[in-house]
Amino acid sequence: MKRLLILASKLGYQTRSFAEAANRLGAEVVFGTDRCGKLDDPWADGAVPLHFENPQQAAQRVAESFDEKRVDAIVALGDRPTSTAAHAAQALGITYNSPQSVENCRTKLRQRKVLRDAGLPVPEFFAFALSEEISRVLPRVKFPCVVKPLSLAASQGVIRANNASEFIVAAKRVQTLLESPELRATRERSLDRLLVERYVPGDEVAIEALLTKGELRVLAIFDKPGHPEGPYFEESIYVTPSQQPALAQASLAALLRTSARALGLTHGPVHAEFRLNEDGPWVLEISPRPIGGLCSRALRFGPEKLFLEELLVRHALGLPGSDLPREKEASGVMMIPVPRSGVLEKVDGEAAAAATPGVTELQITARLHDYIAAWPEGSSYLGFIFARGMEPEEVVSALQQAHAKLSFTLTDRLPVEHPLAGKIPARARED
Repeated sequence: MKRLLILASKLGYQTRSFAEAANRLGAEVVFGTDRCGKLDDPWADGAVPLHFENPQQAAQRVAESFDEKRVDAIVALGDRPTSTAAHAAQALGITYNSPQSVENCRTKLRQRKVLRDAGLPVPEFFAFALSEEISRVLPRVKFPCVVKPLSLAASQGVIRANNASEFIVAAKRVQTLLESPELRATRERSLDRLLVERYVPGDEVAIEALLTKGELRVLAIFDKPGHPEGPYFEESIYVTPSQQPALAQASLAALLRTSARALGLTHGPVHAEFRLNEDGPWVLEISPRPIGGLCSRALRFGPEKLFLEELLVRHALGLPGSDLPREKEASGVMMIPVPRSGVLEKVDGEAAAAATPGVTELQITARLHDYIAAWPEGSSYLGFIFARGMEPEEVVSALQQAHAKLSFTLTDRLPVEHPLAGKIPARARED
C-alpha cells in the first residue's frame, strides 16, 4: 500500500478532500500539521505536530517520525508547509521541488527579486521595515501602488493606495494586522516589513499547472470576471476556459514556464496569478501548491470526471491517470465574499441558490456563530458556489444569480465595553 504524507496548517475541508482522494486510490494517508507537540494527539488524527516557521527542524521531525515507515509522496497544502515539504522530501528521498526553489517562493519579496534578476516582467517594488519613519518611505513610492505583507495569502492585507494620504492609512492598517495576536502566533519571520509595488492595471487571470520533473503542463487558465481594482482584492469568481485570445494564453503559459524555471521549481502543483494588459502578461505570484479552499472542485478530468485533488494525488504517488485531459465543459467557482466583518448568525436562501440552473454545488463552509473578518484583514470565505455550462458566460451568470439569492446575517463581534473589543479578529476556522 502506498503512503501519502499531507502537510497542512490545519486539517480542514481542503485537507479532507485530498485525504478522501488518496483513500479512494487505496493509499494510506498520514498528516503533519502546525500544532502544539506537547499534547498527546488531541484530535486523534495521528498527525505529526510541526512548526512550519522552522522548515528544517520540522522536516527533521518528519524524517524521524517516518524512519521505519515508508512515505511514497508528499503533498503540501497552503503556502506555509511548502518549505517543510521540500526539506522532508529531500531527507526521505522523494521527488519534489528543491528546498532552494521553494525558499524562492516563500516570501513575495524574495520571489520578486529572483524574477526581476531573471529579466521577467514584475511590478516595480521595494520593501521597508515597519520601524522606519513613513516620511522617509514616501519619496520612494510611485502611485498608484499596492501595499502588502511579505508572506500572507488570499490577498489578506493587500491594499491599493492612490496618493500619499491613502498610503499612510494603508501602511498603518497592514501594520495593525501584522501585529495582531493571531499572526504573531505564526512566528513568521517576515511580519516586520511591508512590500510596496507599482499597481499594474489589466485583466487578472489564474493558472493551475503541474510540473513533472521540470516539464510544465497547464491544467487550466481561469479568468476572474469583475475582479476588484482596489482598494482591497478579495477573490470572487474563477471561470474556465479562459476567454483571453489564444496568443495571450500562449504568452501566459510561456511566462509561467520561464518563471518556474527561474525560481527552480521542478515537480508538483503550481498555482500562479498574472495581470494582462497591452504590455503583455505580468507575474503577480507563483506558488508551489494547488489552488486553495474547495476551488479545485471546479476542475474535472478524464471520462471519470476526476476532481483535481485526485489527479494531484495520482501524480504525487506515481499512479496512472495524472495525464488525463480536463473536461471541455465550461466551469467556474465563486468564493462567496464577506460583505462585512462580524459573527455569522444566519444564512438564508441556500435551497434557492442551489436550485439555480447551471449550479452544481453549494457549500457554506463558514460556521454559524464564528467571527468572519472581511478584507483586507480577512482571508476566509463564507463558502463556495460551483457551476457548469456550455459557455463561460453561462457559468458566470449562474454563479451571480445563485449568489444574489443568498443572504448572510452578520452581527458585531463583541459589545464595546468588552475587554477584547477592538482587537483584530481571528479568521474563520477552515472546517
